[in-house]
Amino acid sequence: MAGEDAFSGNQLVDSHCHLDYLQKDGDLDEALARANRAGIGTMVTICTKISEFSIVRDIAATHDGVWCSVGVHPHGADKETVTTGELVEFSRDPLVVGIGETGLDYFYEHSPRKRQQDNFRAHIAAARETGLPLIIHSRDADDDMIQILSDEYQNGTFTGVIHCFSSGPELAERALELDFYISLSGILTFKRADELREVAARVPLNRLLVETDAPYLAPMPNRGKRNEPAYVVHTAETLAKVKRIDAAELATATTKNFYRLFNKATPNYTV
Repeated sequence: MAGEDAFSGNQLVDSHCHLDYLQKDGDLDEALARANRAGIGTMVTICTKISEFSIVRDIAATHDGVWCSVGVHPHGADKETVTTGELVEFSRDPLVVGIGETGLDYFYEHSPRKRQQDNFRAHIAAARETGLPLIIHSRDADDDMIQILSDEYQNGTFTGVIHCFSSGPELAERALELDFYISLSGILTFKRADELREVAARVPLNRLLVETDAPYLAPMPNRGKRNEPAYVVHTAETLAKVKRIDAAELATATTKNFYRLFNKATPNYTV
C-alpha cells in the first residue's frame, strides 16, 4: 500500500472514527491491528447517540491508544435529547476527550433545524464549561454554522474542530479566526474535490488534522469499500502533497495538532 510505505515509522492519529460499527462487523481487533501496522498510534471513536455512549466508551476502555467522545449527532437531535449538564457529567470520564459529534446537517435534515440548533448550542455550552474541544459536523449549513459559532463565542470562548471538512472557504476562514482546527477525511482524495484541496492548501499546517470517519468515506484507492483507521494514511498522503511537504512532516504536524487540541488525551509514544 503506497500510503503505508509513505508513513512507515510515523505515528498518525485518526482523529475521528466510529469503531462501534467495526465492532458490529466483528473484526474490530483485526482492523485495529491493521491500523497499528500502518502507523496509526491513536484513534478517537466518536459518540453519536447518548443511548450508545457506554458502547463507545467500552471500546476505548478495552483498546490501547483509543479515546472517545460524548454527544448527540444532529441526525438524532429530535430523538435523543441531552442537556449541557448531562454532557458535562459524562465528560468527567477520563477516556472522554471531546464533546460531540454535534452540529448541523441541512442535507438530510433527519431532525428539524431548530432541534439541531438547540442541540448544538447545548454541546457548545458543555465544551465551554469543560474546556474540552467541540467536534463539529457541518453539511449544507455554512451560514447558520458561522452565525451560531460567532454568536456563542461572544458568550465565552471554546475550542474545537470542524470534522470531515467539506464546506466552503468562508466557514474555514471563520473557524480559523476562532482558533478552531480543520480535519480532512477521505473526501480530500476524491477526483472531484479540487475546491476542497484548494481550501486545505490555505489552512495553516498547525491547524490541520486527519481522520477517516470510518466506516464512511473510504479514500482513494479504496473508495466504495468500508473505511477503517488504517486508510487514514491515504488522506494524509494527499494532504502532504497539497501542502507540498513530505509525509514525515505532515505526520508530525497533524499529530502535534491533535494533542494540542485534544489535550486530555495522552500519547502512548513520543510525540
